[in-house]
Amino acid sequence: MADDTAFSAFLSDEDATLAFGRQLAQVLAPGMVVFLEGNLGAGKTTLTRGILRGFGFEGRVKSPTYTLVEPYSLLGLKPDSNLYFYHFDLYRFNDPSEWEDAGFREYFNAESICLIEWADQASGQLPAPDWIIQLRPEGEGRQLLLCATSELGQTCQNALTLAAK
Repeated sequence: MADDTAFSAFLSDEDATLAFGRQLAQVLAPGMVVFLEGNLGAGKTTLTRGILRGFGFEGRVKSPTYTLVEPYSLLGLKPDSNLYFYHFDLYRFNDPSEWEDAGFREYFNAESICLIEWADQASGQLPAPDWIIQLRPEGEGRQLLLCATSELGQTCQNALTLAAK
């Protein structure tokens, strides 16, 4: 995914990861699908928590490792917000066909944002992502690389790039 048009950032610690997640919430659009990649402990759930905080969600945010999906209603948290946010973790899938059996396809619609960890576990079953975000440990922090893979994703990435300047 090393791409000249990718957005990258060094996140020095957990607070920086949460803050960047809040920044991402400002540019995510309804209907987006985001693949979140990184090893165990790379900060995927921390980034997700930051995104949800950016949307105004103050409740508990936990990894969906055992539940497969954690749904969050963002209705009314911001003016004109009618969004649902779904955080998937497919680490425990043994076969991509488990995606179809789980019945999650209906979660992907124009009123939701779907963030998926371990998307490769359902290879060929998922909708195409708008963004792929990679997190890699680097020193005491982590390196984030965001690549847009659709027109909507590119529009949102452009807004992020402008906001970061």
